[in-house]
Amino acid sequence: MRGKLTLAVGTLLGTLTAGLLLGAPTSAAPATFTHPGVLLGTRQLDFIRSKVNSGAQPWKSAYDAMMASPYASLSRTPKPRATVECGPYSHPNHGCTDEREDALAAYTLSLAWYVTRDTRYADKAIQVMDAWSGTLKDHTNSNAPLQSGWAASTWPRAAEIIRYTYKGWPKGRIDRFATMLRTVYLPKVVNGSHNNGNWELTMMEAAVGISVFTEDKSSYDKAMATYRARVPAYIYLKSDGALPKTTPGSGLDTRAKIIKYWQGQSTFVDGLTQETCRDFTHTGYGLSAISHIAETGRLQGRDLYSEVADRLRQALDFQATYELGGTPPSWLCGGSVKRGLGPVTEVGYNALHNRMGRAMPATQKLTEKQRPAGSDSLFVAWETLTNADNPN
Repeated sequence: MRGKLTLAVGTLLGTLTAGLLLGAPTSAAPATFTHPGVLLGTRQLDFIRSKVNSGAQPWKSAYDAMMASPYASLSRTPKPRATVECGPYSHPNHGCTDEREDALAAYTLSLAWYVTRDTRYADKAIQVMDAWSGTLKDHTNSNAPLQSGWAASTWPRAAEIIRYTYKGWPKGRIDRFATMLRTVYLPKVVNGSHNNGNWELTMMEAAVGISVFTEDKSSYDKAMATYRARVPAYIYLKSDGALPKTTPGSGLDTRAKIIKYWQGQSTFVDGLTQETCRDFTHTGYGLSAISHIAETGRLQGRDLYSEVADRLRQALDFQATYELGGTPPSWLCGGSVKRGLGPVTEVGYNALHNRMGRAMPATQKLTEKQRPAGSDSLFVAWETLTNADNPN
C-alpha cells in the first residue's frame, strides 16, 4: 500500500512540477490568428510552389506523385453521409474511408490549386467540402473520436488554403463548413481520450486546426494544454525517472498499470513511446500528430518545438533505427517489433534537424529513403512536397 501511495504522490508531484517547469501560459492562443495557418502558412506554400515550378528535386517528383494520386482527380465525386459509423479498426465502416479520403482529396486539391493557380482544383476542393458540410451530422460507434480526429485534422488544412488564397468560396458556404467543424467534429475531439496516446494526439491536432479556422481561442487553449500534458506521457526520456510520466486523470497510479499501458514494456529508454511495443504504425500516428501540432503552433506564434524537441528527436531516431531493419534487443518488446512507421518523419525531421540543427542520423536515412513520402490514407499526406528542407 505504501508503495502505491508513494507512486501516486510522485506521479502527482511530477505532473505539477512539469507544469511549473513548462511555464504553462494562461493562454496559448495568439492575439490574432494567422491565416492560412494550419500546418502550412503562406511562406511555406510559396516555397513549395517555387520549387515545383522550377523543377527542383525532391519537390517536383513529390508533386508529380501527388498529382498522379486519386486524391488529385478533377472527376472525383464526394460521398458524404449524414452519419458516419466507425467501429474498432473501422468495422463497421459506414462512411469512414469515404470521409477520410474526401478530406485528403480536398487538401490535395488545395495544394494543386496553390501550385498551379488552376481554378478547377480550387473549385473541386470546394465541391468536396461543401458536400460534406451540407450533409454530415454525427459520428457514431466506438471509433467516432478517432475517426473525427483523422478527418478533422485534414479538413482545416484544405479550408485554410482555399479560404485565404482563393476568392471563389462563397461566405455562406465557408460559414456552413465552419459550423460543421464546430458542432460535429469539435465536441468529439476537444475533451481528449485516455485510450492509447495516438488517439488523444490526433484528436488534439483536429481540435487545434478547427480552432484556428474558427478562431476559437478557448478550444485552442484547451487543446494545447492537453497536448502539452500528453507529449511527455507518450515519449519517455530517462530524465523522467524510473517510470514514464502519466496524464492527469489517467488512473495509471501503479507500476503494474503503467507497464501494462506501455504494452508490457518494463525497460524504459530515451525515445521509447507508449505504443512502440504495440506497433510502429500507431506510433507513427502519434509522432505525426505531435509534429503537426508543433508546426501549427509555430505558425500561430508559439515555439512548441523547443518544448518537445528532445522527446520528438529521440522518438523519431529510436523508431527509425528499427524501421530501417535494426535488430531489437531482447529487452525491447520481447525482441521483436512490428514495423510500418509510415510517411511521418518529414515534418519533425525538417523542424528539428534543418531548422534547429539537431543530429538525427537514423531519421535522416529513413526520410531520404522514403521520398517522396505519400499518404497513409488517414491524415498524413505529401509531406516531402510540403516540408522537405522547407526553411520557412
